Amino acid sequence: MAITFDNLPSAVAELLVSVKNIEMNLEQIIAQSSRLHSEPDCWFNITELCEYLPDKPVIPTVYGWVHARSIPFHKRGKKLSFLKSEIDSWIREGRRKTVVEAANEAAEYIAMKGGHK
Repeated sequence: MAITFDNLPSAVAELLVSVKNIEMNLEQIIAQSSRLHSEPDCWFNITELCEYLPDKPVIPTVYGWVHARSIPFHKRGKKLSFLKSEIDSWIREGRRKTVVEAANEAAEYIAMKGGHK
């Protein structure tokens, strides 16, 4: 639509309505996001952790991870506890590189080392 002097007031009115709709949508998205991120952190015991983890490991497997210090844990006396936020981060960090990502990383490393000769 071509804006002329005659239709400028209606074009501005449409623009204001559009901006208001965008503001309302953003407010809803922010409210949803804050509800998701404001979920209180919680503690798991070893049984709850096994139920929470996607692959549902058995308890001896988790004890092996704790012994190898490959999983974040907290220990008071003999009791193991696991913080949900730390477990979530640990799961995300476990992502494996694709073949293409690994090849690119190797090529960058070789290029960097080759440049220092």
